[in-house]
Amino acid sequence: MDAATVDTVTRQHTTTQVIVADWVVPVVGEPVRHGAVAVVGDRIVAIGDAAEVLHDAREAQGAGGEVLETERQGILTPGLVNAHSHLQYTCMAEVGQGVYEGFEDWSHAFQDLYEQPHDWAASAADGLRIAISTGTTAISDIVTDAEALRVLEDGRVHGIAYWELMSWLTDEWSARGRSETEALLEQAQSRWLGLSPHAPYSLDTDVIRDLGKLAHERGVRRHMHLAESAWEAEYTQNGTGALADQWRDWGFADFQLLRRGGSKLRPVPYAESIGALGPTSHVAHGIYTDAADREILRRTGTVVALCPRSNAVIGLDEAPVADYLREGNAIAVGTDSLSSTPSLDLSGDVAALAAIARRQGYNGDDLHRRLFAAATLGGAVAMGLDTGSHRLGALQPGALADFAVFDHEATTARDVLASLVEGGDGHVTTTIIAGDVRWEAGR
Repeated sequence: MDAATVDTVTRQHTTTQVIVADWVVPVVGEPVRHGAVAVVGDRIVAIGDAAEVLHDAREAQGAGGEVLETERQGILTPGLVNAHSHLQYTCMAEVGQGVYEGFEDWSHAFQDLYEQPHDWAASAADGLRIAISTGTTAISDIVTDAEALRVLEDGRVHGIAYWELMSWLTDEWSARGRSETEALLEQAQSRWLGLSPHAPYSLDTDVIRDLGKLAHERGVRRHMHLAESAWEAEYTQNGTGALADQWRDWGFADFQLLRRGGSKLRPVPYAESIGALGPTSHVAHGIYTDAADREILRRTGTVVALCPRSNAVIGLDEAPVADYLREGNAIAVGTDSLSSTPSLDLSGDVAALAAIARRQGYNGDDLHRRLFAAATLGGAVAMGLDTGSHRLGALQPGALADFAVFDHEATTARDVLASLVEGGDGHVTTTIIAGDVRWEAGR
């Protein structure tokens, strides 16, 4: 790092913020003891040893500028990136406090409360405030009701609002569904809008195919629930099982998979066969996958957002976390919604993933590094926000100035990562988004 690097960004500005912390964790490099980041406007311009960053910032500003130094006790990291959430369901936390025997059991409890009147915009805004208070600065937010579609944009939080589509038969989709979705995309005129075909079992086959085409036409990303239910494989292979019966009871017996006796494919290869996977799409949960499924996810460049605490509440099995790590799958971390998880603090899910990986026999010394990367840069990769002008998830010059500060104490770089991963909920003291302090403990 040198003064010229800082100067290229600060030339048109009069103020450089330099945030100093006990430790700075870039994610793409080793933790820096007594480190600092320099910020101009909403961008990082430098990261490194605090004395060097301060020296270079002052030289770059010269006599006409100002350098503001702020000290933060603890560990400064990129903001957490929640790769799977439904903020609008914040008002349905009572469902998440129940105990369920599986996905179908939980879905009945969810549906009963969902069908009651709710102020979805207010609920989503409440969820966003909670998420910010936990160090989250970017969110992959699935939106089912249009009132909640602008919560990220209005709340000035990075990420993508994915418009969720479900319960469309092919004929209805062709008659009005596609045109209505196109109109919504046109009306929103937001770069950070995506499409969420809900799941392989909740949309007709040709609808999911066409959503892939529509996403390509519009240049938007996609996000799907995949391999979340234990009954999903029987549904996609044979059109049978409890999940299939549930959708028949709801009036969707004309779905192609139900009408034709399945596709003979497990959920992941089925999703690939209809164009639902790829580098511009990421999936949530990925619990019921075998080695062949995970190879497809790797080959197609599909990131998996793991949501361990939500799975536990619903009564699902644990995702094969150790296998994802051993085999080199791209992973991210999500909380899901308060209708199926105890909190929106992503750190709780990171700690749960570490415990699961160890129970499953993973003993690599890279566990902490990889899981914290999954909760930051991994989520950015899932949304395509790891490159370009809106990149985030790692502390690098040119990236957005999104930070979380944790109150952990550590004496070595290894201890820093261990405390971030093992610490669980409730350790964030400050959240900074685009250079602005958005939440601070005690204020």
